Amino acid sequence: MAARRTHGMTGRLPARAAARLRRLQAQVVGAARGGRRLSATLAVAALVLAAASGYLGAHLYQQRQDGRRDQDIVAAARQSALNFTSLDYRHYDQDSKNVLNGATGDFKKQFASQTAELTKLVASNKSVAEGQVLEAGIAKSDDHSARVLVVVDSKVTNVAAPEGQARNYRLQLDLVREGGRWLTSDVEFVG
Repeated sequence: MAARRTHGMTGRLPARAAARLRRLQAQVVGAARGGRRLSATLAVAALVLAAASGYLGAHLYQQRQDGRRDQDIVAAARQSALNFTSLDYRHYDQDSKNVLNGATGDFKKQFASQTAELTKLVASNKSVAEGQVLEAGIAKSDDHSARVLVVVDSKVTNVAAPEGQARNYRLQLDLVREGGRWLTSDVEFVG
């Protein structure tokens, strides 16, 4: 059998077809490599997105925790300042217990040691003090301690001032977290 020649073919593809086939093969290989690059790029992007989401989620959670902590601190400071500036000779025992219930450390010891003397003084003067917290703000805080500035107005009546006198207090309260509660460890009059 004789070999057939048709248009320059000798059992091989024509040159143009071979070139096209090589280009197509290169495109397929390039696409496969590009697909792997694209897959790798997408995987890296997914990891970066997951890490960023995790970080932002943790940051948001911490902000919420700090916000709740700060609300608890301010609420405790407001109540402590109110207890400290609202006293009535007719039920001073309970009023002083309220102060002591929100106190700790040296402040608690000092207030407790003066309670008997204060009870006599308040009773003999028929003193009534009605405090009202106007403002309270945290000066500094962390998970274990805080310093809060509190502005309190109080109307005080007693035998010397039966019509009452207005008093303004600017208090600095130091608080510590004990047993899951914020307790006042120090009170200073600052203005």
